[in-house]
Amino acid sequence: MQDLGVAQVQACLEATGPYGEALSEWLFDAGHIVSVLNPAQVKDFAKSLLTRNKTDTVDAAVLARFGVAMSPPAWRPPPPAVRLLRALVRRLAALQQTRQQEHNRLMVADAGVQDSIQRHLAYLDQEIAALRQRIEDHIDQDPDLPQKQQLLETIPGIGTVVSHTLLSFISRIETFDRARQLAAFAGLTPKRHESGSSVRSKTRLSKIGHADLRKLLYFPAMSAIRYNPLLKAFAERLRHSGKPPKLILAAAMRKLLHIAFGVLKSNQPFNPNILAKTA
Repeated sequence: MQDLGVAQVQACLEATGPYGEALSEWLFDAGHIVSVLNPAQVKDFAKSLLTRNKTDTVDAAVLARFGVAMSPPAWRPPPPAVRLLRALVRRLAALQQTRQQEHNRLMVADAGVQDSIQRHLAYLDQEIAALRQRIEDHIDQDPDLPQKQQLLETIPGIGTVVSHTLLSFISRIETFDRARQLAAFAGLTPKRHESGSSVRSKTRLSKIGHADLRKLLYFPAMSAIRYNPLLKAFAERLRHSGKPPKLILAAAMRKLLHIAFGVLKSNQPFNPNILAKTA
Protein backbone atom coordinates (compact mmCIF):
# COMPACT_ATOMS: atom_id res chain seq x y z
CA MET A 1 0.00 0.00 0.00
CA GLN A 2 2.84 2.37 0.86
CA ASP A 3 4.25 1.88 -2.66
CA LEU A 4 1.06 3.55 -3.88
CA GLY A 5 1.45 6.43 -1.45
CA VAL A 6 -1.42 5.25 0.79
CA ALA A 7 -0.68 4.71 4.47
CA GLN A 8 -4.04 3.15 5.36
CA VAL A 9 -7.01 1.82 3.42
CA GLN A 10 -10.38 0.32 4.29
CA ALA A 11 -10.32 -3.10 2.68
CA CYS A 12 -13.63 -4.84 1.99
CA LEU A 13 -13.57 -8.55 1.32
CA GLU A 14 -16.00 -11.41 1.49
CA ALA A 15 -15.91 -14.00 4.25
CA THR A 16 -14.54 -17.04 2.46
CA GLY A 17 -13.25 -19.23 5.26
CA PRO A 18 -9.60 -19.78 6.23
CA TYR A 19 -8.18 -18.08 3.13
CA GLY A 20 -10.19 -14.92 3.67
CA GLU A 21 -9.41 -14.93 7.38
CA ALA A 22 -5.67 -15.13 6.71
CA LEU A 23 -5.83 -12.12 4.37
CA SER A 24 -8.03 -10.17 6.80
CA GLU A 25 -5.60 -10.80 9.64
CA TRP A 26 -2.60 -9.78 7.49
CA LEU A 27 -4.29 -6.52 6.49
CA PHE A 28 -5.33 -5.79 10.09
CA ASP A 29 -1.85 -6.51 11.41
CA ALA A 30 -0.47 -4.14 8.76
CA GLY A 31 -2.57 -1.32 10.21
CA HIS A 32 -5.41 -1.19 7.70
CA ILE A 33 -9.17 -1.04 8.38
CA VAL A 34 -10.80 -4.31 7.38
CA SER A 35 -14.48 -5.02 6.74
CA VAL A 36 -15.42 -8.67 6.31
CA LEU A 37 -18.65 -8.93 4.34
CA ASN A 38 -21.27 -11.63 4.07
CA PRO A 39 -21.11 -13.01 0.49
CA ALA A 40 -24.90 -13.13 0.27
CA GLN A 41 -25.12 -9.43 1.04
CA VAL A 42 -22.52 -8.59 -1.61
CA LYS A 43 -24.29 -10.80 -4.14
CA ASP A 44 -27.58 -8.98 -3.61
CA PHE A 45 -25.79 -5.63 -3.86
CA ALA A 46 -24.28 -6.70 -7.19
CA LYS A 47 -27.75 -7.62 -8.46
CA SER A 48 -29.00 -4.16 -7.52
CA LEU A 49 -26.29 -2.73 -9.79
CA LEU A 50 -27.58 -4.92 -12.66
CA THR A 51 -24.12 -6.45 -12.98
CA ARG A 52 -24.11 -8.78 -15.98
CA ASN A 53 -20.58 -10.17 -15.83
CA LYS A 54 -18.65 -11.90 -13.09
CA THR A 55 -14.89 -11.52 -13.29
CA ASP A 56 -12.24 -10.69 -10.72
CA THR A 57 -12.19 -7.09 -11.93
CA VAL A 58 -15.97 -6.76 -11.75
CA ASP A 59 -16.11 -8.39 -8.31
CA ALA A 60 -13.43 -6.03 -6.99
CA ALA A 61 -15.35 -3.03 -8.33
CA VAL A 62 -18.56 -4.27 -6.67
CA LEU A 63 -16.78 -4.65 -3.32
CA ALA A 64 -15.34 -1.14 -3.63
CA ARG A 65 -18.74 0.35 -4.43
CA PHE A 66 -20.31 -1.60 -1.55
CA GLY A 67 -17.72 -0.17 0.84
CA VAL A 68 -18.41 3.40 -0.28
CA ALA A 69 -22.20 3.06 -0.31
CA MET A 70 -22.77 0.98 2.82
CA SER A 71 -19.87 2.02 5.11
CA PRO A 72 -19.59 -1.47 6.64
CA PRO A 73 -18.27 -1.71 10.20
CA ALA A 74 -14.63 -2.41 10.91
CA TRP A 75 -13.69 -6.00 11.68
CA ARG A 76 -11.35 -7.06 14.45
CA PRO A 77 -9.62 -10.45 14.49
CA PRO A 78 -9.82 -12.74 17.49
CA PRO A 79 -6.91 -12.69 19.95
CA PRO A 80 -3.80 -14.65 18.90
CA ALA A 81 -4.63 -17.49 21.31
CA VAL A 82 -8.07 -17.94 19.72
CA ARG A 83 -6.61 -17.68 16.22
CA LEU A 84 -4.23 -20.53 16.99
CA LEU A 85 -6.99 -22.58 18.62
CA ARG A 86 -9.18 -22.20 15.53
CA ALA A 87 -6.28 -23.24 13.29
CA LEU A 88 -5.63 -26.31 15.43
CA VAL A 89 -9.31 -27.28 15.51
CA ARG A 90 -9.61 -26.94 11.73
CA ARG A 91 -6.47 -28.99 11.21
CA LEU A 92 -7.84 -31.70 13.48
CA ALA A 93 -11.12 -31.79 11.56
CA ALA A 94 -9.24 -32.06 8.26
CA LEU A 95 -7.15 -34.98 9.51
CA GLN A 96 -10.24 -36.75 10.86
CA GLN A 97 -11.94 -36.35 7.50
CA THR A 98 -8.89 -37.74 5.72
CA ARG A 99 -8.79 -40.67 8.13
CA GLN A 100 -12.43 -41.49 7.45
CA GLN A 101 -11.74 -41.42 3.70
CA GLU A 102 -8.79 -43.76 4.08
CA HIS A 103 -10.82 -46.08 6.30
CA ASN A 104 -13.52 -46.24 3.62
CA ARG A 105 -10.89 -47.04 0.99
CA LEU A 106 -9.49 -49.84 3.14
CA MET A 107 -12.87 -51.57 3.16
CA VAL A 108 -12.78 -52.07 -0.62
CA ALA A 109 -9.05 -51.85 -1.38
CA ASP A 110 -7.10 -54.51 -3.24
CA ALA A 111 -4.92 -56.64 -0.99
CA GLY A 112 -1.83 -55.20 -2.66
CA VAL A 113 -2.46 -51.68 -1.29
CA GLN A 114 -3.99 -52.47 2.08
CA ASP A 115 -0.62 -52.29 3.85
CA SER A 116 -0.06 -48.80 2.48
CA ILE A 117 -3.47 -47.62 3.66
CA GLN A 118 -2.99 -49.16 7.09
CA ARG A 119 0.38 -47.42 7.50
CA HIS A 120 -1.28 -44.14 6.53
CA LEU A 121 -4.08 -44.76 9.02
CA ALA A 122 -1.53 -45.42 11.77
CA TYR A 123 0.25 -42.17 10.91
CA LEU A 124 -3.05 -40.24 10.92
CA ASP A 125 -4.00 -41.72 14.30
CA GLN A 126 -0.67 -40.55 15.69
CA GLU A 127 -1.11 -37.04 14.27
CA ILE A 128 -4.70 -36.81 15.49
CA ALA A 129 -3.70 -37.82 19.02
CA ALA A 130 -0.84 -35.29 19.00
CA LEU A 131 -3.16 -32.51 17.80
CA ARG A 132 -5.74 -33.28 20.46
CA GLN A 133 -3.04 -33.08 23.11
CA ARG A 134 -1.73 -29.84 21.65
CA ILE A 135 -5.22 -28.33 21.73
CA GLU A 136 -5.66 -29.32 25.38
CA ASP A 137 -2.23 -27.93 26.28
CA HIS A 138 -2.94 -24.70 24.42
CA ILE A 139 -6.22 -24.19 26.27
CA ASP A 140 -4.65 -25.05 29.63
CA GLN A 141 -1.94 -22.40 29.14
CA ASP A 142 -4.46 -19.62 28.43
CA PRO A 143 -5.72 -17.50 31.35
CA ASP A 144 -9.38 -17.47 30.22
CA LEU A 145 -10.08 -20.50 28.02
CA PRO A 146 -9.96 -23.28 30.67
CA GLN A 147 -12.76 -21.72 32.71
CA LYS A 148 -14.87 -21.17 29.59
CA GLN A 149 -14.32 -24.78 28.55
CA GLN A 150 -15.45 -25.99 31.97
CA LEU A 151 -18.58 -23.86 31.74
CA LEU A 152 -19.48 -25.17 28.30
CA GLU A 153 -18.99 -28.78 29.35
CA THR A 154 -21.56 -28.39 32.13
CA ILE A 155 -24.17 -28.28 29.34
CA PRO A 156 -25.52 -31.78 28.57
CA GLY A 157 -24.72 -32.51 24.93
CA ILE A 158 -21.44 -30.59 24.86
CA GLY A 159 -18.31 -32.64 25.42
CA THR A 160 -14.61 -31.95 25.11
CA VAL A 161 -14.39 -32.00 21.31
CA VAL A 162 -17.39 -29.72 20.87
CA SER A 163 -16.24 -27.33 23.60
CA HIS A 164 -12.86 -26.96 21.88
CA THR A 165 -14.50 -26.02 18.60
CA LEU A 166 -17.04 -23.72 20.25
CA LEU A 167 -14.24 -21.89 22.02
CA SER A 168 -12.51 -21.30 18.70
CA PHE A 169 -15.65 -19.55 17.40
CA ILE A 170 -17.43 -17.92 20.34
CA SER A 171 -14.88 -17.49 23.12
CA ARG A 172 -15.21 -13.70 22.67
CA ILE A 173 -18.80 -13.81 23.87
CA GLU A 174 -18.61 -10.11 24.76
CA THR A 175 -18.87 -9.30 21.03
CA PHE A 176 -22.50 -10.49 21.11
CA ASP A 177 -25.11 -8.50 23.03
CA ARG A 178 -27.89 -11.07 22.69
CA ALA A 179 -28.22 -14.79 22.08
CA ARG A 180 -30.09 -14.09 18.85
CA GLN A 181 -27.03 -12.29 17.49
CA LEU A 182 -24.96 -15.39 18.15
CA ALA A 183 -27.59 -17.58 16.45
CA ALA A 184 -27.54 -15.23 13.46
CA PHE A 185 -23.73 -15.50 13.38
CA ALA A 186 -24.20 -19.26 12.95
CA GLY A 187 -27.00 -18.86 10.38
CA LEU A 188 -29.49 -20.54 12.71
CA THR A 189 -32.17 -17.85 12.75
CA PRO A 190 -35.42 -18.62 10.90
CA LYS A 191 -36.10 -17.10 7.50
CA ARG A 192 -39.73 -16.28 6.74
CA HIS A 193 -41.16 -15.67 3.27
CA GLU A 194 -44.56 -14.01 3.29
CA SER A 195 -46.29 -11.65 0.89
CA GLY A 196 -49.84 -10.39 1.33
CA SER A 197 -52.35 -12.98 2.45
CA SER A 198 -51.65 -15.69 -0.14
CA VAL A 199 -47.89 -16.32 -0.05
CA ARG A 200 -46.87 -18.32 3.00
CA SER A 201 -43.72 -20.32 2.25
CA LYS A 202 -42.28 -22.70 4.82
CA THR A 203 -39.98 -21.11 7.37
CA ARG A 204 -36.40 -22.23 6.83
CA LEU A 205 -32.99 -21.57 8.32
CA SER A 206 -31.43 -18.43 6.94
CA LYS A 207 -28.01 -20.16 6.67
CA ILE A 208 -26.54 -16.66 6.35
CA GLY A 209 -23.80 -17.30 8.84
CA HIS A 210 -20.89 -19.54 9.74
CA ALA A 211 -21.42 -22.95 8.14
CA ASP A 212 -18.67 -24.57 10.26
CA LEU A 213 -20.48 -23.60 13.44
CA ARG A 214 -23.80 -25.00 12.17
CA LYS A 215 -22.10 -28.25 11.19
CA LEU A 216 -20.53 -28.48 14.63
CA LEU A 217 -23.87 -28.23 16.43
CA TYR A 218 -25.70 -30.91 14.44
CA PHE A 219 -24.74 -34.04 16.40
CA PRO A 220 -24.53 -32.33 19.82
CA ALA A 221 -28.10 -31.13 19.31
CA MET A 222 -29.21 -34.68 18.52
CA SER A 223 -27.58 -35.84 21.75
CA ALA A 224 -28.97 -32.92 23.76
CA ILE A 225 -32.52 -33.72 22.64
CA ARG A 226 -32.11 -37.05 24.43
CA TYR A 227 -30.07 -36.10 27.51
CA ASN A 228 -30.40 -32.36 28.14
CA PRO A 229 -33.57 -31.84 30.24
CA LEU A 230 -34.32 -28.43 28.70
CA LEU A 231 -33.76 -29.53 25.12
CA LYS A 232 -35.67 -32.76 25.67
CA ALA A 233 -38.75 -30.92 26.93
CA PHE A 234 -38.35 -28.26 24.24
CA ALA A 235 -38.23 -30.87 21.45
CA GLU A 236 -41.19 -32.73 22.94
CA ARG A 237 -43.34 -29.61 22.84
CA LEU A 238 -42.45 -29.05 19.20
CA ARG A 239 -43.34 -32.66 18.34
CA HIS A 240 -46.73 -32.34 20.04
CA SER A 241 -47.39 -29.20 18.01
CA GLY A 242 -46.78 -31.16 14.80
CA LYS A 243 -43.38 -29.77 13.84
CA PRO A 244 -41.29 -31.96 11.47
CA PRO A 245 -38.06 -33.60 12.69
CA LYS A 246 -35.74 -31.34 10.66
CA LEU A 247 -37.32 -28.22 12.08
CA ILE A 248 -37.09 -29.63 15.61
CA LEU A 249 -33.40 -30.41 15.18
CA ALA A 250 -32.67 -26.94 13.78
CA ALA A 251 -34.54 -25.37 16.69
CA ALA A 252 -32.56 -27.55 19.11
CA MET A 253 -29.28 -26.41 17.53
CA ARG A 254 -30.34 -22.80 17.99
CA LYS A 255 -31.48 -23.41 21.56
CA LEU A 256 -28.22 -25.18 22.41
CA LEU A 257 -26.30 -22.17 21.14
CA HIS A 258 -28.57 -19.89 23.20
CA ILE A 259 -27.75 -21.95 26.31
CA ALA A 260 -24.01 -21.76 25.54
CA PHE A 261 -24.39 -17.99 25.23
CA GLY A 262 -26.16 -17.79 28.60
CA VAL A 263 -23.55 -19.91 30.36
CA LEU A 264 -20.60 -17.93 28.99
CA LYS A 265 -22.27 -14.54 29.39
CA SER A 266 -23.31 -15.15 32.99
CA ASN A 267 -20.07 -16.96 33.84
CA GLN A 268 -22.20 -19.56 35.61
CA PRO A 269 -22.46 -23.33 34.96
CA PHE A 270 -25.53 -24.84 33.32
CA ASN A 271 -28.53 -24.79 35.62
CA PRO A 272 -31.79 -26.16 34.17
CA ASN A 273 -33.83 -24.46 36.88
CA ILE A 274 -32.52 -21.01 35.93
CA LEU A 275 -32.76 -21.57 32.18
CA ALA A 276 -36.10 -23.39 32.17
CA LYS A 277 -38.01 -20.19 31.37
CA THR A 278 -36.11 -19.80 28.09
CA ALA A 279 -36.64 -23.36 26.85
